[in-house]
Amino acid sequence: MKKLLYQFDTDTLPSVFDNVVGYDGGADHISAYGGVNAENVGGLVEGAIFTRSPKDKKNTALFVGGSNMLQGEAVLSAIRAKFFAKFRVSIMFDCNGSNTTAAAAVAWLAHTRALTGKRAVVLAGSGPVGQRAAVLLAREGADVAVTGRKRAGIQAACDAIKARFGIDVEAIEAPTNSDRAVAIRGAHIVLAAGASGVTLLEAKQWQENPSLELIADANASPPAGIEGVGLSDRAASGPLGFGALKLALHRACIARLFEQNDLVLDAEEIYAIAKGMVGS
Repeated sequence: MKKLLYQFDTDTLPSVFDNVVGYDGGADHISAYGGVNAENVGGLVEGAIFTRSPKDKKNTALFVGGSNMLQGEAVLSAIRAKFFAKFRVSIMFDCNGSNTTAAAAVAWLAHTRALTGKRAVVLAGSGPVGQRAAVLLAREGADVAVTGRKRAGIQAACDAIKARFGIDVEAIEAPTNSDRAVAIRGAHIVLAAGASGVTLLEAKQWQENPSLELIADANASPPAGIEGVGLSDRAASGPLGFGALKLALHRACIARLFEQNDLVLDAEEIYAIAKGMVGS
């Protein structure tokens, strides 16, 4: 029986990246839908849960993506509200790569070391990746702050983290590289979660910071989000690349969806898988 993955994207055009990795993760066929929201997803879900027999439902799975985290979470909630008894299929939630990227980054940062009591700053942290990374770092015991260009935006992100996960994260307004250099003073860990092509810190701004122990950059496209951090850096301290783990993790999660019909892979579940893969 074919492994069918239905890709529900809140954006008008479904992500090609998510589509490719879905196939690489083991799906035999992917149907990608754009413009999906909490109001229109119901009929799509019904088509997925009412067709195959209970023993075959594990061969149907759903993937929720898109660039808007709040809309994606609403879609996820609407999907789960349609499930009952054995009429359910497995779901992966990864809006804008938020869960897989954040999980891969924090898994490497926490690999073979304790983060308890460490000061961690997530640069450009108001987006999906930054928010998820802040949550995972805090759950590893770090004291977390996130920066953003505008106070209102970054405070809204921190409020969303508090509302969803019950975690307090400090909001720091830091619109310039110089402001971000100030924000990371005294920090042990820095993770850049900004948009591709935007340099958030110059090399000297972190290399001259004596408190820093670990640095990671979620931007895979040049120029680097943190100047001087390479994609494949693997120092015991200093720069740390995690792109390879992110891709492997995404593929592994897709494969996991087809093992049973009742999985929900969100931040915590994806992070647990990442911790089992890191360093292997």
